[in-house]
Amino acid sequence: MFRLGKTLTAIGALALALAAPAMAQDRPGEGVKITMAQPTWDTGWFQTAIYSQMLRELGYDVTEPMTLDNPAFYQAVAYGDVTMWVDGWFPGHNTYRSTFEQGAEIVGAIAKGGALQGYLVDKASAEKFDIKTLEDFKRPEVREAFDRNGDGKADLVGCPPGWACEQNIEHHMDAYSLRDDVNLISANYSAAMADTVAAYGNGEPVLFYTWTPNWTVNELKLGEDVVWIQVPFVDLVEAEKGLEDAATMAGVEGCVADPCQLGYIANDIVPVVNSEFLAANPAVKALFEAAEIPLPDIYAQNAQMNAGDENVAAHAEAWIAEHREQVDGWLATAREAATD
Repeated sequence: MFRLGKTLTAIGALALALAAPAMAQDRPGEGVKITMAQPTWDTGWFQTAIYSQMLRELGYDVTEPMTLDNPAFYQAVAYGDVTMWVDGWFPGHNTYRSTFEQGAEIVGAIAKGGALQGYLVDKASAEKFDIKTLEDFKRPEVREAFDRNGDGKADLVGCPPGWACEQNIEHHMDAYSLRDDVNLISANYSAAMADTVAAYGNGEPVLFYTWTPNWTVNELKLGEDVVWIQVPFVDLVEAEKGLEDAATMAGVEGCVADPCQLGYIANDIVPVVNSEFLAANPAVKALFEAAEIPLPDIYAQNAQMNAGDENVAAHAEAWIAEHREQVDGWLATAREAATD
């Protein structure tokens, strides 16, 4: 019995020793902490949750994300106070490159060229009044049709104070001399857009700024309910000077013209990761270079969240389950990179 016991113990130890490399390969992030961040705009939280869950499958200890504005995040990731976020918008966030590039870097892309910005008008009004650009809101009949508060100006839903898009819209108001013709609404965006959707449902003309991905273009379908209109000419904020060519794009769905002069540069949505962490974790680099999320899936989740279902973690879990085969392929790529 004594000898048998020793034999069984030895076999058990051997089995554990053989299993350990396999477990380490399956979970290359075991024991490594990731301090995740997410942006102040909640339309980016879905991809944050998806990437967090994939990283946990690789064994990483991922914190619940802390919500940071752009300047705070880019400084923190450079110093390693946070590890990453998956919500960089470039070239729109180029102004922060000098802040983060000494200690962090872009890797992979959630959506290439998928982050559009611009001004939308309900399709019926665009056709009725032949609206092509913001310049058309200087025409009296157009101003009157879009004047919902009786101040003699067309109402435009913009961005709340402090958002990056607010700076762009305010710049356009001056660049195109719109102050006398357009009333800029800078209230809570979700509330203002809920009011806009309701107004559209009542047959009223609507004019608003939006970006993609966003729940707005799930509620008001591009090319069916609303159309992108153009700017009279491209005039970018100082931080984006030199990128004018990127503010006119061909093949924009639902635009009044092709190519479409949106007046905003198209952005890639990308992860930004602390460089020291990335060098020590090739599995993360490989995962981020392989993974991506279709924009329509983000639109749909944003609409679900806007309707009151705010369980973003559950939405991400369901998305991963639905795309299990593809996700497993990305994770396999990551695990292989960890063993090279």
